[in-house]
Amino acid sequence: MPHLLHRIITVALSAFVAVVSVASETKVAQKDFTSQRERFLFVWEAAKHAPDLAWRKLAVGLEDYPLYPYLDLAALQHRITDAKTDEVGKFLAKYPNTLPAQILRESFLLELARRQDWKSFSALYTGNEKSRELQCDALQAKIANNQPIDFDTELKPLWLAPKLLPSGCDMAVQWAISKNKIDEPLIWQRIDAAAQAAQADVVSSSATLLDGANKAAAEKIAGALHDPSATLSDASTWSDGPHARDALVVAITRMARKDDEGAFAQWNALSPKFKFDAEQRGRVLRAIGVYSASSYAPDALARLDAIPADAEDDSSREWHVRAALATQDWKAALKALQGMSETQKADARWRYLRARTLVKLGREKEAESIFASISQEANFHAFLAADWINQPYSICSTTLTATPDQEKNVRNNASLQRAFEFFALNRLSEARHEWDFAFAKLDPAERRVAADTATKLGWYDRAVYSLNQGDDLHLYDLRFPLARRDQIERDARAAGIDPSWAYAIIRAESAWTADAHSGADAYGLMQLLPGTAKQLAKAEKIDFTGAANLFDPDLNIRLGTRYLSNMAMRYDGSAWLASAAYNAGVDPVGRWVNARDALEPDFFIETIPYKETREYVARVLAFSVIYDWRMHGTAQSLASKMTRIGQPYSPPGDDAPRKSVVCPASPSKSAVTEATPAPKAQVSQQPR
Repeated sequence: MPHLLHRIITVALSAFVAVVSVASETKVAQKDFTSQRERFLFVWEAAKHAPDLAWRKLAVGLEDYPLYPYLDLAALQHRITDAKTDEVGKFLAKYPNTLPAQILRESFLLELARRQDWKSFSALYTGNEKSRELQCDALQAKIANNQPIDFDTELKPLWLAPKLLPSGCDMAVQWAISKNKIDEPLIWQRIDAAAQAAQADVVSSSATLLDGANKAAAEKIAGALHDPSATLSDASTWSDGPHARDALVVAITRMARKDDEGAFAQWNALSPKFKFDAEQRGRVLRAIGVYSASSYAPDALARLDAIPADAEDDSSREWHVRAALATQDWKAALKALQGMSETQKADARWRYLRARTLVKLGREKEAESIFASISQEANFHAFLAADWINQPYSICSTTLTATPDQEKNVRNNASLQRAFEFFALNRLSEARHEWDFAFAKLDPAERRVAADTATKLGWYDRAVYSLNQGDDLHLYDLRFPLARRDQIERDARAAGIDPSWAYAIIRAESAWTADAHSGADAYGLMQLLPGTAKQLAKAEKIDFTGAANLFDPDLNIRLGTRYLSNMAMRYDGSAWLASAAYNAGVDPVGRWVNARDALEPDFFIETIPYKETREYVARVLAFSVIYDWRMHGTAQSLASKMTRIGQPYSPPGDDAPRKSVVCPASPSKSAVTEATPAPKAQVSQQPR
């Protein structure tokens, strides 16, 4: 017996008598699970490692605990390779329509596929499984059981998705090829979709199904994705042909991302030799124009003008506006704004920039009516528009109302009970899985009640993620919680920054997800990098032993507010510019400032090359207004926070002028909308 398992069971058995003695009390207090929580974690570990008889003795008194099914689940998963079909069936019958049942079903399906027990697999498979691996295994099962396959509904969607197929689909693909279901045109359709999605490995794997010149042509497309420069260097030796042109279009558009000048030169050299069609020409010229504009090349406007009208898309039209703003060519900016699609023209961003451009052209009266219209909404550009015409901010807040039946349904929902119990145990990943499982089955009213319940328990991110459309957007008290207020105000003021900015950063960075961990290795509420946190902790004389410390909200907020202060000091106290650096890093912001420091802040923000950072800065600033209002009932003007580059800024004092907040008569557009928050993809934090 492994040492850890021996230790678990030894300690468990020593506590067993005490456990049994309180079991009857536990059963009486059906809704107060405090005494059962620590025992559950203890028994859960035993169930993952110990024989059934051992953990079941330890579990006496936990039978009514909401998480009890996870004990049975852990024990079965521990010995899944030896599990019998009938005992899995008993578990599924005992816990029907639950997440533990779904987890076990999918685990055992994978095991049955490993055993190649296709008869049992087919009996257990429901067809609702979302796992691509299981979907492929289901096709294997049908082939093994001589059951018909509906190619169009069962295999074709998997085939055309630009992703590598699980190995379990190999047999089904070979079957489809033998039946001429997957033919050369369909192989090229998959290759084209993969090329559009820049999935070189999918192109390469698909190329193996072709022969001769077709295979070589597909490999050229894969090469164009892997190494566009090398592909273009070899292109002078190629013969013209449809697939050769496809590969060159891929290579040139890929090169344009990092070297628009080089891509333009390659296009000029190759376009006389290869008979590119109108769509291909438009795609190349659009890529060159957009990437020239995003790097603010001197001839960006000319390259954007070279894009054929029928090849324009929303991205190229947006960059036309930004390129004109960057050079302060107001006539060109207005023309570009007028050329946008109707959907774009309706967006607050472009309406606001149109009004600002009209002001620059001396057409203030036209601008004023646009500002007035936008100011009825609640977003970054609406708040700025309200400042331009000296109007109050429009924020329509509503409070949750629920019927007793709705509250009862949520309170008695077993999946939500398990979610809340996992949250109480700080097992946040498991809590989210149970929440998602339950939430999908709730009606809209019950979803609001569930989010409110989670908030009252201190699980703030559930409301942020859940209340994101329609009338739910007006539930500002849930969507913008004033959590940890005493601490945030204390730490922010100690760091010399506005508490509303600290709140806004938390809301934008993690959406109040305490265990957030980004792909860039940032942690916690304020998404700090471990290296940054270590240096900050040393300067603050705070104990810091590793990245896991950053999941402690208290520590994360203390270090995060200090880091915000350091960033603000770097930019003359400017929170808006520091927010850009917090997201993108100081080096990119330094380049942007050197190139466009004469621009006013609203124009500068719109010309930020990184889409993520552009939207991040606007989101943080809008959130800071909302949190300012949430804390005080009024808000400091957003315009006063957006000082020009190089102009000193200090957080407002208690006697600073503040703006009133009202709800307009037609509040349909007055709620702040946003993309689902996620930890940032790139960070470059350097303490100063």
